[in-house]
Amino acid sequence: MCKNGLISSKIKIFLDGADRSSIIEMASDPSVQGFTTNPSLMKKAGVKNYREFCQEVLTHINGKPISFEVFADDFSEMKRQALEIASWEKDCHQVYVKIPISNSRGESSTSLIRELSDQGIRLNVTALMTHKQVLETCLAVSEGAPAIVSVFAGRVADTGRDPVSLMQFASELARCLSPKIEVLWASSREALNFVQAQQVGCHIITAPLDLIKKLNGFHKDLTQLSLETVQQFKKDAIASGFEL
Repeated sequence: MCKNGLISSKIKIFLDGADRSSIIEMASDPSVQGFTTNPSLMKKAGVKNYREFCQEVLTHINGKPISFEVFADDFSEMKRQALEIASWEKDCHQVYVKIPISNSRGESSTSLIRELSDQGIRLNVTALMTHKQVLETCLAVSEGAPAIVSVFAGRVADTGRDPVSLMQFASELARCLSPKIEVLWASSREALNFVQAQQVGCHIITAPLDLIKKLNGFHKDLTQLSLETVQQFKKDAIASGFEL
């Protein structure tokens, strides 16, 4: 994948999802370096037993890093869940515990984030969308274990705002504070996001499988792509039996 070299080895590509077959497929693909998921993606994929799903997935990912998210809303229960998830790391597995930047009441998680990070637990702090959240998170993990800071660039873009400056701020701040902090471009929406994430210095971009597969079309001749599009229109019109 990406044989043209447009996406360099300087940025890591993670698969975002909870579809077991897709995870297994990408576990052996060298172009995918890790995995992310969340409770919403698990619900969409029909996961019924959280613990069983996570532990079964760990047997297939060939030692690549994977993030599993806590789903409690109380910080003491978040901590308990985080410690259990972290305990699943065995042998070559690299388990990151996903902690949302706040609970559902809008109460900041940064105190818990700092505590867990200082205890040596790898974290993936998720759902960040503001400069303030990025700053607080990076400071909270700067002295602790390796951490991923997941900034939801795609959801920011959905509000009509350009996320590029926010992502550049996050990338520069992380590099300034600690080599153990990685910035992740989250909620990718289009193939162009891979280029943008690389240009602003993100360490990681996560995307669903269909979007990752679009990387094979990078640098494709646009005249040829135009022709293939017209040919597809014709094929679909004939298959549909349209008449006027």
